[in-house]
Amino acid sequence: MTFSTVPNSTPKRLEGKVAVVTGSASGIGRAIALAYHREGCTVVCSDLGPSHGEDLQTHEVITKEGGTATFCKADVSQAGDMEALVQTAVDKFVNNAGIAPEAQRPTPVWDIEESTWDQVSSINSRGVFLGVKYASRQMIKQTPLPNGNRGKIINIASILGLRGNRMTAGYVSSKHSAVGLTKAAAMDCAPHGVQVNAICPGFVETPLINDAAFMKDPMIRGALSAKHPFGGLGKPEDIANAAVFLASDENSWMTGAAMAVDGGYTCQ
Repeated sequence: MTFSTVPNSTPKRLEGKVAVVTGSASGIGRAIALAYHREGCTVVCSDLGPSHGEDLQTHEVITKEGGTATFCKADVSQAGDMEALVQTAVDKFVNNAGIAPEAQRPTPVWDIEESTWDQVSSINSRGVFLGVKYASRQMIKQTPLPNGNRGKIINIASILGLRGNRMTAGYVSSKHSAVGLTKAAAMDCAPHGVQVNAICPGFVETPLINDAAFMKDPMIRGALSAKHPFGGLGKPEDIANAAVFLASDENSWMTGAAMAVDGGYTCQ
């Protein structure tokens, strides 16, 4: 049996748009950047470095596939770096960069070093704030689309921004901060036609999770997988698909939402 190949004429959902994706070198950020490109978006890839061990850097994959992308080195905890990322028109801004040192060293709250707390907060909380601040400042200056929209900001939080967890107070607090900021910023930005939403991923197979100390134990890995009733651990593409929807015209009314994409983890 043979099948004919019919060109895909489905309109691309992000055609003609420009997106900035922080933390794009690997994991969820890389998946989002690639998904945006494949939906027709020009992508500004940003991270501390262009690669975290992949054969091809994210922006190189995009250009190799015929898309338009560039890499801009940025430290999300530095205001100057974040402001520079959005000096020109931007339609979508994805705050994805994040760290989780407690994944390697689970620590009760009474033993957390202040330096570790500050490090996590500077990336996961301050970094998200700076991204929202400078992206929204740029977007509200832009001419609105016919539907009144000026831009969409998407913060990558965590299911641990929706509930507690042992031995990870720094990470949990920083992700609750990202969810709270999403809701507050959405209120500020709504009158100006800028949507602000968060995605709260469950445990996803990324270097951050797969390299975690606790994942070396097959029993712990199995137990963690079992906490996600619908198919176990997620894949970066699961989060990227949600990010495409939130960035697209299909999302014309959602703002201030914290969308759990977690295989059912939080429905229990």
